[in-house]
Amino acid sequence: MPRRFKHSPHIDAMRRDIASLAARLMAEDGIADYGLAKRKAAKNLGAPDSEALPTNQEIEEALRAYQAVFQEEELRERLAALRRSALSLMRLLDQFHPYLTGPALDGTAGRYAEAEIELFADSAKDVEIFLLDNDIDFDYADIHRTGPDAPEARLRLDGGEAMLLLSVYPHTLERSHRRNPHTGQVATRARTEAVAALLEQP
Repeated sequence: MPRRFKHSPHIDAMRRDIASLAARLMAEDGIADYGLAKRKAAKNLGAPDSEALPTNQEIEEALRAYQAVFQEEELRERLAALRRSALSLMRLLDQFHPYLTGPALDGTAGRYAEAEIELFADSAKDVEIFLLDNDIDFDYADIHRTGPDAPEARLRLDGGEAMLLLSVYPHTLERSHRRNPHTGQVATRARTEAVAALLEQP
């Protein structure tokens, strides 16, 4: 059973400070991992083992607030570039039922963020062969989770305006609801038409 701690004004203040600094590290330094940003922020504030560590959801809220104040125009341009690159490739890979997901979709993309695209195929080799046949270079990326809902392969490629990260799953998992690995909430995702609609918004 997890330990429970009593809240106090000091702990609550430290919790907010850690969340704020973690959000700044993610926005400015391009850290994508919530846990890493949280640990670095806590260490920088002199509380590496603090019971005041914020939740990932609290960090996401702080990240959105930081970007709205300090990176509004930059974020708008970054999201547009990520979504344009994603849309172009999604149209090309239509036979693999592409979905945009992650920070490029939910609007929290930090500097150096990648556009994350889910694909569904009989085999990851089908996607790899398709890319090679279309003269699209790619590299293999690490798979960070295991289990029945883990991707068969992850491929990273240069989309021109932004880097793209493709996660290839079996067809049988297309209707499953994967959770955001950082917040634990059901991950949002969008098909090609929805991404195009996002780009048409002012």
